[in-house]
Amino acid sequence: MTIERHGSGSPFEARVGYCRVVRAGDMLFVAGCTSTGADGVVLYPGDAYAQAHQALTNVGTALSLAGATFADVVRSRIYVTDISRWEDVGRAHAEVFGQAPPAATMVQVGALIDPRMLVEFEVDAYVPAPP
Repeated sequence: MTIERHGSGSPFEARVGYCRVVRAGDMLFVAGCTSTGADGVVLYPGDAYAQAHQALTNVGTALSLAGATFADVVRSRIYVTDISRWEDVGRAHAEVFGQAPPAATMVQVGALIDPRMLVEFEVDAYVPAPP
């Protein structure tokens, strides 16, 4: 089994020492995605729905680096800093995954890397490797 690593160019990747997507055989693992732009600036401060939607857009971009789509996602983990905003975050999740919802968990955490971040997603996907 080969392991492929795909970076997104995020400034956090080099600083923390990770890559956005790792493919191990038929499985893809997408590192936590937040509502940051390509320059690492947090977008939509204070708006949980908009942050969730942007973070999921970033997840989609990461999946595409390894040839996957949202339909290939089998598991999502959702980290929120305020569980009372779960409905806004959940609505964005439901809109993006549509008719192919993954197994999902949402938990409240004490903080994310930037205090303006309200939500972070990580996902695992199944994409059979080409023969």
